[in-house]
Amino acid sequence: MSTPENLKYTKSHEWVRAEADGTLTVGITDHAQEMLGDLVYVEAPAVGRQLKRSEECAVVESVKAAADIYAPLAGVVTEVNAELADAPEKINQDAYSAWIFKFKPDQPGELSELLDAATYEASAAAEKH
Repeated sequence: MSTPENLKYTKSHEWVRAEADGTLTVGITDHAQEMLGDLVYVEAPAVGRQLKRSEECAVVESVKAAADIYAPLAGVVTEVNAELADAPEKINQDAYSAWIFKFKPDQPGELSELLDAATYEASAAAEKH
């Protein structure tokens, strides 16, 4: 399982990267895409949408299942990865470069409350048993 150290994670398998402009970039983890299999559809949240922490805000569908994507923190969606509409398989190819959406967090300090790589890996490993 690939889990970059420079990212934060949620128990629901989202990764979060802090950007220089104060926005946060969100995608699903390598573990999540592995569990889902070949992705065939990605529905991102609308730009301008106000997100509540832990609310369902996007969906990824594979040939075998659909999975909700949850907002890691509260904030406003600023951008979506339009490439994924035509090429959802980019997430399977590299889960950490194929981001789903970016947002401006309401409380940037809350980012520190998310999981680090080691804690996420332990959480994901415990799920398998």
